[in-house]
Amino acid sequence: MDPTANEVVREFPRLFRVYKDGRVERLLGTETTPPGADPRTAVQSKDVTVNPQTGVAVRLYLPPTAASSPAKLPLLIYVHGGAFCICTPFNPAYHHHLNAVSAAANVVVASVHYRLAPEHPLPAAYDDTWEAVQWVASHGAGAGPEPWLNDHADLGAAFLAGDSAGANIAHNMAMRGTAEGLGGLKLEGMVLIHPYFGNDKKDELVEYLYPTYGGIGDPKIHATRDPKLSGMGCPRVLVFVSEKDFLRERGVSYYEALKKSGWKGKVDMVEYQGEDHVFHLFDPTKENSVDLVKQFVAFMKQIQARC
Repeated sequence: MDPTANEVVREFPRLFRVYKDGRVERLLGTETTPPGADPRTAVQSKDVTVNPQTGVAVRLYLPPTAASSPAKLPLLIYVHGGAFCICTPFNPAYHHHLNAVSAAANVVVASVHYRLAPEHPLPAAYDDTWEAVQWVASHGAGAGPEPWLNDHADLGAAFLAGDSAGANIAHNMAMRGTAEGLGGLKLEGMVLIHPYFGNDKKDELVEYLYPTYGGIGDPKIHATRDPKLSGMGCPRVLVFVSEKDFLRERGVSYYEALKKSGWKGKVDMVEYQGEDHVFHLFDPTKENSVDLVKQFVAFMKQIQARC
C-alpha cells in the first residue's frame, strides 16, 4: 500500500477533499433519505433509473390528488444545487422541499440525479440532466417507460427549476431546449433560486471541476454574456435572491441581463432581506422559507389559472 495514499492533493473547504489515490471525500450533503409516502403531505415518491450505465436517475413525486384528478397535472423538472460537486436529490432537505412544493402546487415533480464533479468533470452534469429531460419528454404521447409520467403528468405544462448550481443547469436546459427542441415538453416557466453564474473574477472551483471551461466567454457559466440569451424559449422566469447570499449579485445580474437582452418573456425577481444562501433548505419552517415556497407555487399555478 502506498504510504502517501491518504495525502490530500486538493481541498475546497466545506465541499470536498481529493486524495493522492484518487478518492474524493465529500464534506457536506452526503445524507440521504429513501422515497415513499410522506406522512406530512401524503405525496408519494419513488426513484427511477434513466441510464443504468451512468447512474443518471430521477426521484419522482406524485401529489395526493393525482389518483383522483380527471386531468393530468403540470410537471416540474427540478435540478439540485451543490456547486456541481455535492448533494443529490436524495438529500433530506431537497426531499422535504419537493414534497412540500408538489403538494402545494399540485404538480408532478422529476428531481434529477446527475453525476458529480470532480470524478465526473463538467460538462457531465449538464449532459446528464439533458438526458433526464429527454427521458421525461419521451412520455409526451403517454407511451414512455414510466407509468407515473404517462398517467399523471401534463408535459404540455412543464416547468424547470433549480437552486444554486442547479439553477445554472436549469437555465442551460432551457437554452439547449431552445436550440435542439424539447420533444414532448412545452416549457411554461423557470424558477431560479439563488442561482450560480460566473462573474469577471477568477473561479478556482469552476476551473478545477470544468477542465474545458472557456473563461468568461463560456455561456454555460457566464449566461449574462451569452449572445443567444435573448432567444431563450421560455415565456416566464422567476429569480429568487437573498440579501446576505454570496451569490446575490449573480442572480441580480442575470435578472437584469435577461430584461435588457431583448428576450420576449417576463422575468420577476424576489429578494429576501437578512437571509443567506438556500436558507429555505436549512430551515424550511421559518417565515421567509414558507413564503418562498408559496411564491414558487403561485408562479406555477398561474398556468393552471389560465386553463
